[in-house]
Amino acid sequence: MDSATVYLDEIGGRTLRIAHWRLDDNLDHPPVLFFNGIGANIEAVAPLAAALGERAFIMFDMPGTGGSPDPVVPYNTFTMSWVAKKLLDRLGVLEVDVMGVSWGGAMAQHFALQHHKRTRKLILAATSPGMLMVPGKLSALTKMVDPRRYVDADFMNEHFATLYGGVMRDSGAKAKRSHIGRITPPSPRGYVYQLIAMLGWTSALALPFLKKDVLVMMGGDDNIVVPANGKLLAELMPNARLVEFPDGGHLFLLTHSEESVAAIRAFLDEEDELAEAA
Repeated sequence: MDSATVYLDEIGGRTLRIAHWRLDDNLDHPPVLFFNGIGANIEAVAPLAAALGERAFIMFDMPGTGGSPDPVVPYNTFTMSWVAKKLLDRLGVLEVDVMGVSWGGAMAQHFALQHHKRTRKLILAATSPGMLMVPGKLSALTKMVDPRRYVDADFMNEHFATLYGGVMRDSGAKAKRSHIGRITPPSPRGYVYQLIAMLGWTSALALPFLKKDVLVMMGGDDNIVVPANGKLLAELMPNARLVEFPDGGHLFLLTHSEESVAAIRAFLDEEDELAEAA
């Protein structure tokens, strides 16, 4: 986080903790607008922002998570996409590549649909089309909704593999330590409001009309968002491609960081390379 600019600001009537990397560096690519997973704070994805050093990154803690104060009233995907657009306006950013992981993948889909003129490409990691999804494994889902996973280290240690799948293989132990060390527990209200925000939400009916280039990334051993959801997303969108890490769990962005970054970079650079060749 040393290279990030981090601050509190009021955007669209909500006080948010905001972070951005390299936004003033006059880079050749549009910034990445990133939406995080449920309950996760900016620090959880800071390694990805650092790894893609040729691009600017913009993200913020959802109300009641990380350093953002508790929400006063509930919100939904529409209002928070509008807030994200207001943030881009404040920063003077006209176009972004949008990325979201898990819960944030739903936010990323909604932003791309609601603000398609501000979206160049879309990356969806370990996520689903919302209500019309293939359910995850019950053993993982029951642990996910238990708030002890944020505040009880022993609980997290015991159930980490059940929750996140393939993380215990190869670089799993390192990813586990890194993830736990970076997470700040959300407030009870913040966590509940994030859950409420997705009640009844689905992108399935709208995705066939999304003409953006889309990269769908899934872990083949994901217990929370099973890989069938990635296939469903890729089939729903006309310009989508699917990359699956067979032994990756829900945190494949950490356990398979080099492969993930390579896939993201190749996808985002593709149009630039074609333009240079022409």
